[in-house]
Amino acid sequence: MVTPKRIVLKFGTGILTRIDTPEPDPVQLRKLVEAVALLKRAGHSCIVVSSGAVASGLQPLGLKERPGDISALQACAAVGQTHLMYQYESLLRDHGLHVAQLLVTHEDLAAEERSSRFKATLERLLAFPNVVPVINENDSVAIEELRFGDNDKLSSSVARLWEADLLILLTSAPGLMRDMKRPEEGPIAVVEDVDAIIHHAEEEKTKLGTGGMNSKLRAVQEAVRGGVECLIASGRHPEQIPDLVDGKGICTRFPVSEAAVQ
Repeated sequence: MVTPKRIVLKFGTGILTRIDTPEPDPVQLRKLVEAVALLKRAGHSCIVVSSGAVASGLQPLGLKERPGDISALQACAAVGQTHLMYQYESLLRDHGLHVAQLLVTHEDLAAEERSSRFKATLERLLAFPNVVPVINENDSVAIEELRFGDNDKLSSSVARLWEADLLILLTSAPGLMRDMKRPEEGPIAVVEDVDAIIHHAEEEKTKLGTGGMNSKLRAVQEAVRGGVECLIASGRHPEQIPDLVDGKGICTRFPVSEAAVQ
């Protein structure tokens, strides 16, 4: 019998867009949604923290690449967010599920009264078994993720606030690589001490996204300190997500620190 878990899945821009062109990849998004549906069917509670609003707004605005100025990025996000949510709703509906959109800022999660209301809303939404909350930063009014984190920090904050059992950061890499110059060696399987390897990763960013491995490791660092187990895995192979939840699959796992448990 499967033990139900509270799972936060973070989808970065790099796994939501085509590899060769700056536009959303519908096939990739369909596979990610199918994985979420399988988790829901197994009895798990799932929250998705999704990037991709800016990328989804490029084509409607006639832009061929990610803009460099903040106001243009916010314009792309404002247009793209509606397109992104429409895709989530359409795909989830095929599995008898519905999307619940939540746009937040870091201030919403930092202020005690606002964060408690946000958590209460999440809990109420998740009381409906056919609802999947999809969270993104409100990029049309906030700029921190546009500049720095690609929602890594946001996913960690949500996981800690919700007291999740597991945070899955999906990226273009299969995990924290043993050697970036020798990918054939694969990822490190388990990292017991995040603090010891926080500077191990090189800061690599995609043309569309803003987060690199360092950003993910810092998000993991905060999450495990808060009692949330984490893993970093390839979002290009979403079919393995149910296996990852069951302790299998290819990834890097970060167990909860002993200090957090005590």
